[in-house]
Amino acid sequence: MSIAVAIVEDDKEVRDALIRLVANSTDLDYAGSFPSAEKFIINFDTLNADVVIMDINLPGNSGIETVKKVKQLRPAIQYLMFTVFEDEDKIFDSLCVGATGYLLKNTPSQKIIESINEIYSGGSPMSAQIARKVIQSFSPKSEHNTLLEIFTPRETEILENLSKGYRYKEIAGILYISTETVRTHIRNIYLKLEVQSRTEALNKVYPKR
Repeated sequence: MSIAVAIVEDDKEVRDALIRLVANSTDLDYAGSFPSAEKFIINFDTLNADVVIMDINLPGNSGIETVKKVKQLRPAIQYLMFTVFEDEDKIFDSLCVGATGYLLKNTPSQKIIESINEIYSGGSPMSAQIARKVIQSFSPKSEHNTLLEIFTPRETEILENLSKGYRYKEIAGILYISTETVRTHIRNIYLKLEVQSRTEALNKVYPKR
């Protein structure tokens, strides 16, 4: 059975090259292409695709935002992120929203075809450079445990709930304390970490692994 492949890429030259690559492969079926996330989303309900090659740096909604928006609607579709970026944060953001592969745009054509087959078969293809970055990111970070030791049990609970995306009012309800008490604990957390925001605090205490 052929694998139906759709392409979301704003660069016409790159998009056309991918279309030719898919159309000329005996194992793949061309399912459509889109120059933006918005056009992809508009056509998503009727799209017949097994694998979507998704550019990250799209105009408007990014590829990462787009995968986050549609992945739960049709979980069986696999997303192969296709980008010039080797940025570790973008790798993890992509994987966290549901992408299962990550290739650089300078990947050879044959490797792209192999990666489409691999992702369809349940694998997680990545360029060698990306795989090395993922492995490196799993290195133990002793600073994480050291930082946690400076917090009270209540501050640790609040940090954990912040990391789950809960708002102050929601944390207050979970812990049966007032919203103002939550704010006070968070101010103390910021002071201990010498940061000014939730993002800075979470990045410092829960570094990506």
